[in-house]
Amino acid sequence: MGHVGVPFGVRGWVKVHTYTEHSDSLLDYPVWWLGRNGQWQEYEVLGCDEHPKALVAHLAGSNDREAAIALRGCEIAVPKKSLPPAAENEYYWADLIGLEVVNTEQQKLGSVSGLLETGANDVLVVQGERERLIPFIAQVVLEVDQATGTIRVDWGLDY
Repeated sequence: MGHVGVPFGVRGWVKVHTYTEHSDSLLDYPVWWLGRNGQWQEYEVLGCDEHPKALVAHLAGSNDREAAIALRGCEIAVPKKSLPPAAENEYYWADLIGLEVVNTEQQKLGSVSGLLETGANDVLVVQGERERLIPFIAQVVLEVDQATGTIRVDWGLDY
């Protein structure tokens, strides 16, 4: 959902850079999970404010600048069960990663290893015999079937 940046002041507050569509989305969650390298710890959010280019947050246990420095670079997550359900024909990126991508001729193109945000539309990063960048738009992505773990696309092997 974001990552912790530099300390903000001397009382343990930190700047937070969000990956969410709306920067204030993290304000909806009273508890965040912070982690690095797969090691996660729960933190209660004691205070959080919007600033022009980032949020600033005060997390439980971070009461001085040294504690804030120790959190710098941590990724921020919330439990998936806390997230609202995705709207129809919308998906959380995490739900797309790992899905197999097949085209209309049933040729396997690979699996989704990540996504990119371009401004115009999101792009699937598909790893197979080579990397492919496939626009996540209705004309190309014909079906996302999470039950079978596949995404069907109108995309040739030679694209």
